[in-house]
Amino acid sequence: MQNQNKTNVQSLRPTQTKGMTSDATTKTRATNEQILCGDIDIHINYEGLWFHNGSPIGRTELVKLFSSILEIDLDGHYWLCTPAEKVRIKVDDVPFQAVELNTEGEGNNQNLIFRTNVDEYVIASKDNPIRIETNQNTGEPTPYVMIRDGLEARLTRSVFYHLINQGVEKIVEESKVNNMTKEKVFGVWSMKQFFQIGKIPDEI
Repeated sequence: MQNQNKTNVQSLRPTQTKGMTSDATTKTRATNEQILCGDIDIHINYEGLWFHNGSPIGRTELVKLFSSILEIDLDGHYWLCTPAEKVRIKVDDVPFQAVELNTEGEGNNQNLIFRTNVDEYVIASKDNPIRIETNQNTGEPTPYVMIRDGLEARLTRSVFYHLINQGVEKIVEESKVNNMTKEKVFGVWSMKQFFQIGKIPDEI
């Protein structure tokens, strides 16, 4: 029986539109060298798992290879890019998961080091910020960290709990109609940057 996980670079071909030729639908000149090759049936699901033609890509090294050439454009589309060509893939949320968190130092000298599901490491910083997206219906927070060049990782639940354990309270000032107000927030320090996780309500 053929192993469905044996996906390779040569087997990945763009999806064609019915009734049109490959040249007509997939190849347009992007730059002097790079060619746009349309969509390809590669999908990264909400959990950060990669699929090709509906089957999981089981080869870890192949997933790491693809992730190393992954880019995002200004419209939020994801592309696998080589010097010669680029193909668009589907991503449900963000391409990576932050699966591990390590810390160095304490207080505002603390550094937060994240590892992704493809073994990329990043320290939360001004260039690699942590952001929290709150569901407007449920109020549930979803945390993300920037990995590189617009590509984010969503923190797993256990990593988010670990992050919260590193959090501290901070008083911040905000200008409102020529009046400075103060409020108490909760967040974390990394690389001398403070990343707000949430606001602390005033005591009744």
